[in-house]
Amino acid sequence: MARARIKTLIDRISGSRLPFAGLALDRPRIMGIVNVTPDSFSDGGQFVVPEAAIAHGRTLRAAGADILDIGGESTRPGAVPVSADDELKRVIPVIAGLQDCGVPLSIDTRRAAVMAAALDAGAAIVNDVSALTHDPDSPALAARCRAPVVLMHMQGEPATMQADPRYDYAPLDVFDYLEVRIAACVAAGIAPANIAVDPGIGFGKSVKHNLEILRRLSLFHGLGVPILLGASRKGFIGRLSPGESADRRLPGSLAAALAGVAQGVQILRVHDVAETAQALAVWQAIQSAS
Repeated sequence: MARARIKTLIDRISGSRLPFAGLALDRPRIMGIVNVTPDSFSDGGQFVVPEAAIAHGRTLRAAGADILDIGGESTRPGAVPVSADDELKRVIPVIAGLQDCGVPLSIDTRRAAVMAAALDAGAAIVNDVSALTHDPDSPALAARCRAPVVLMHMQGEPATMQADPRYDYAPLDVFDYLEVRIAACVAAGIAPANIAVDPGIGFGKSVKHNLEILRRLSLFHGLGVPILLGASRKGFIGRLSPGESADRRLPGSLAAALAGVAQGVQILRVHDVAETAQALAVWQAIQSAS
């Protein structure tokens, strides 16, 4: 049994990654964040008006975003859930306004009803911080719509997830959880090629847990699907430095992003697209220099 397990992991690690949402993964891809919320940890309230969010999304696209991730419910630590109606009122006009921008749109939500409406409005990807567990209708919906999904790990709920999170060993615990979720989604009818994973930096994890996961991101290639890393402006960056506010954590965000790319991460979810694109261009040039 151990030999079979090792062979499975080797096959997953060495296997080629198919395009995700139509995007070839032959180079790191940038997912730009469009928060249509009044209370997100970094930019809450800046883009809550649809016109402002649409303009911001177009700016991110021009700066080099390969995907735009649109969310209408904050999942920051301590966040209070919003109603599905409020979430829909926030995101649907923005998706409609960005559907012609030339890159896939992602809906950042935990609710099947919001997923369905967003996909109908022009979104192509479902990005769920609960890994399609919050709403029991989500896996069947994603399978029926053949939508690519991002399954993220989160310990607990946003309101309480930072209240003493515990792991035996965070990288392996997160790996095991995501492996189970991938299997459950495949069993629900979602094609393996339509699944990516996010280890969930900052979601129910201490600074130590986050660093352990970031140090061992290459482990997650053993899941056999693309890896998305969302470390942009996260709180652990401020705790490792003098305590800068979220909007002053760009250098630490770039450091985490490049550490991830060095371990083969295929998608970076970021606030600062232009700066990330520049950092990637320099990193890739250094790597390819003869």
